[in-house]
Amino acid sequence: MNAPPVFSTLGCRLNAYETEAMKELAAAAGVRDAVVVNTCAVTAEAVRKARQEIRHLRRENPEATIIVTGCAAQTEAAMFAAMPEVDHVLGNREKMEPATWARLAPERIGAAEPVMVDDIMSVRETAGHLIDGFGTRTRAYVQVQNGCDHRCTFCIIPYARGNSRSVPAQTVTDQIARLVDRGYREVVLTGVDLTSWGADLGEGLQLGDLVRRILRTTAIERLRISSVDSIEIDPALMECIATEPRLMPHLHLSLQAGDDLILKRMKRRHLRDDAIRFCAEARRLRPEMTYGADIIAGFPTETEAMFTRSLDLVAECGLSFLHVFPYSPRRGTPAARMPQVPGAAIRERAARLRAEGDAALARHLQAQVGRRHRVLMESPRMGRTEQFTEVRFVEDQPEDHILEVTIAGHDGRALVA
Repeated sequence: MNAPPVFSTLGCRLNAYETEAMKELAAAAGVRDAVVVNTCAVTAEAVRKARQEIRHLRRENPEATIIVTGCAAQTEAAMFAAMPEVDHVLGNREKMEPATWARLAPERIGAAEPVMVDDIMSVRETAGHLIDGFGTRTRAYVQVQNGCDHRCTFCIIPYARGNSRSVPAQTVTDQIARLVDRGYREVVLTGVDLTSWGADLGEGLQLGDLVRRILRTTAIERLRISSVDSIEIDPALMECIATEPRLMPHLHLSLQAGDDLILKRMKRRHLRDDAIRFCAEARRLRPEMTYGADIIAGFPTETEAMFTRSLDLVAECGLSFLHVFPYSPRRGTPAARMPQVPGAAIRERAARLRAEGDAALARHLQAQVGRRHRVLMESPRMGRTEQFTEVRFVEDQPEDHILEVTIAGHDGRALVA
């Protein structure tokens, strides 16, 4: 042996970003013959998949050192430490520290004690290790925020990532400038609760201020925002949506439900009409705006009538991309103590939501046929429009280029050009 570490990433784009940071930290420390699993804790199913992945990787790498980290490792450290396949458990803070990876270098790993998690709520740093992009040279993800100050009753993530912390604007713009110099055409801002950016920096800063500064001080061609809480979108960001063509017309919204009583029991900060009103206003300002959304099926106490209001929200908000979460109780959250919906009903409602999402996507795709779009190529035969809709090509195209094309049709999942 003596091979570089193997990394497996589960969960969100923030995890993917942090995996790339860990790759750099591990390489700098000289870590060898290790398998690193970066876990997700958003649902019980995500934790189950993490355990399954660890067992699979142990079978595939019987002599390797297995290192488990991420949100599930933070919230359920003892469970992962008790797995016979696992050698080390790292918390979300430790995984971003050079000293941690130095302790896991080959000359020390045999004598090292398992690294366990600290109290995440004491964490103050945000992006412990900035990276200059990952994946193709088309799109880079930049972490600008971590943690969450809100305590939605279903969510375990604040216990895994702590309270909200923001990366200073100058640090963000410096990183994006480096990415532009390296040839990246598009940047996506990521975080756990993006719309809380700036609250801990003072001076009344909000996410719109950061977006405006990025667009004014860097030459990035396309800027995207990942998942946001629509009720917290500030006036400056709305102005950018209306006036800045380099801010892409696509938002992924954390809606979660369409019934007001369920939203209150979730401890969300918006009501149904707030979501509908926001989508209408943003689309008025930017007619080509498209929306994705997270919606939970089968939250505790949800009746069929309540679920129908979530189903109806797809059309009322004009959603095109749906991310459906069948509810699963997370130990330690208030929702886990509420009266639960039977599992069969949860699965059936999730299936109906996904079917509604498929129909909404088909409507969006059909509406693009015959239209001209600027497509950023990610591979020789696949790119994305400004609305983040996938476009497939019948012939090879130059990667990393932005092409203006006429949409010829679609296959139900992507556009065809």
